[in-house]
Amino acid sequence: MNPELQGRVFAPTAPYLVGREKIREFAHAVLATSPVNLDLDAAIAAGYSDIVAPPTFPIVIQEATLAQLLAEPDAGIDFSRVVHGDQRFSYTRPIVAGDELTATLSVAGIKSLGGHSMVTAESTIVDAAGAHVVTAISTLVVRGDE
Repeated sequence: MNPELQGRVFAPTAPYLVGREKIREFAHAVLATSPVNLDLDAAIAAGYSDIVAPPTFPIVIQEATLAQLLAEPDAGIDFSRVVHGDQRFSYTRPIVAGDELTATLSVAGIKSLGGHSMVTAESTIVDAAGAHVVTAISTLVVRGDE
């Protein structure tokens, strides 16, 4: 793993238009049962403009930024040795259907631990107006040689 990646910021991803059915599909996949995740009337009654994505939905958008990191030629990351170690989200507001979101990845930290490398990647996700929506923080563990 190349330690010089720390601090690197990647180009923003293409905009991702959040659709109602994508939210519903994700909600079903993660067993989210809140009516605001599935029913437009319930979401509007709760004060939202459209149905609300479950809290872990940003991983869908973050996936494109992590692909950038894994494809980086000088990263030194062997994907066959990667294990997802941790995932966190820091919200400014919920994601709702109709949002057009763009993500920018920065490599927040790299450390070695027992022959393995750990990389912390922060994907800052903004709406079409450029306002912060959520930051998705992933820690990937790259297993060392056996």
